[in-house]
Amino acid sequence: MSSVFDRLCELLRQGKAEFHVTNHEPVFTSEQAALVRGTTLSSGAKALICKFDNVFAMFVLPADRKLDSKSVRKQLNARSMRFATREEVFDITGLQPGSIPPFGSVFDLKTYCDERLCEEQVINFNAGDHAISISLAFSEFERVERPSLGTFAAD
Repeated sequence: MSSVFDRLCELLRQGKAEFHVTNHEPVFTSEQAALVRGTTLSSGAKALICKFDNVFAMFVLPADRKLDSKSVRKQLNARSMRFATREEVFDITGLQPGSIPPFGSVFDLKTYCDERLCEEQVINFNAGDHAISISLAFSEFERVERPSLGTFAAD
């Protein structure tokens, strides 16, 4: 079976998206990633897997923001919502938290993206590995992934 990185690159190539891959030292926080990439924290596309009611979904936020669970629950008319456990994240993606790319479609998950990420011309994210990043125009991400846009991050 191909790696998440390979599946992601194939998805981007099929979508004729222009993207750039960078190999770097392993990073485990959004702050470390921005530093090693030489980019702003807000350009990081942080992918979070959450379970609302009985459904798992991916929420993509600027890396300098936190998920506003209460607002998301209200918007999605969900009775309950929580972050996926490390075990659930691994079962769904085969990855550890922090290495998940913001493409729920790679994992058969619906992708919700905070509108503030649209303000970034280029987004950056780990690509299935703590030591591999991809940078991609936000417009290309939106065109290929087709996330549901909304206000999901706290101010």
